[in-house]
Amino acid sequence: MTREPARPSSGRPGLAEVAALSGVSIKTASRALNGEGYVAEHTRARVQEAAQRLGYRLNGVARELRRGAAASTLVGLLSGDLANPFYSRLASGLERELRRRGMQLITASTDEDPDTELRITESLIERRVRALVVASTMAEHQHLVAERRHGIPIVFVDRPPVGVAADAVLLDNVDGGRLAAVHLLAAGHRRIGLVGDLSRLSTYRDRAAGFAEAMEDAGLPGWRDHVLEDAHDVAAAERAVRALLARPEPPTAIFATNNRITTGAVRALWRHPRPPALIGFDELDLGDVLEVSVLTHEPEEMGRQAAQLLLGRLDGDDGPPRLVLLPTRLIARASTTQRPGPGH
Repeated sequence: MTREPARPSSGRPGLAEVAALSGVSIKTASRALNGEGYVAEHTRARVQEAAQRLGYRLNGVARELRRGAAASTLVGLLSGDLANPFYSRLASGLERELRRRGMQLITASTDEDPDTELRITESLIERRVRALVVASTMAEHQHLVAERRHGIPIVFVDRPPVGVAADAVLLDNVDGGRLAAVHLLAAGHRRIGLVGDLSRLSTYRDRAAGFAEAMEDAGLPGWRDHVLEDAHDVAAAERAVRALLARPEPPTAIFATNNRITTGAVRALWRHPRPPALIGFDELDLGDVLEVSVLTHEPEEMGRQAAQLLLGRLDGDDGPPRLVLLPTRLIARASTTQRPGPGH
């Protein structure tokens, strides 16, 4: 009986171990596992049995490169934070479209850290990904200029490219912020708080810009006194909303600029004797049950549109960069239907 060669307790076995266990050369083992010719069937069976016993797996990227492919069938997605349901829904729409073309999606979270994003980008390119889809947390993207020049398609989602010519699929965040303010103003609110994400993110800045436009048009320049920024997670958002509520003249309404901030706001308002009106950007888990008004959109559609742009580039489309701007729409629920009381 052939003994399995000794190997470290961790890590996958290599081709040399498969060859040793099956009693053939490394070249013969490689031919047998890659389905190439000049290998007797009984030898091929012996090599495959050895590979199965050892748990050996082919290196798909290396195999494609040996066959002359320019790159693998892998597409990398860099997302801001996988804890945010928005990104998982975006990835779902993207992956479904890519799968139809035999491509696979690798998803990595940058945790909204620019240095992490840069390291992950370099790692994905070193692994010969075919293309990149980027929801970037970086202020500029000069590091991707060379990759575009070398033929790697790059599509930006949710946040625009800066310093590199690339396709992008974005939300109309400015209009969404404006719709939120107009809705609250129409309900009679004048002292409206805004709880925002990281102030360096373009998505937050655009939503705040749309909100500001509506507030200025309404003759309410003092609205900035009720703005709290950099509430990036649920806990920070809850603290920010509680801070607004603790003021001598608290806001009668609050605009939460993404789904996690809305979740923090819901927690802060739970069992509050006089909760302010609340509207959030992005649909909220159980938002219909909690009756929270939202500016909603379809993250899956963003992923689908990004995949179509990417696949078009892979098929030879060399036209100028394209921008797809997706709309938002208001879903008004009970959280914004009550008008403010006298003096508010």
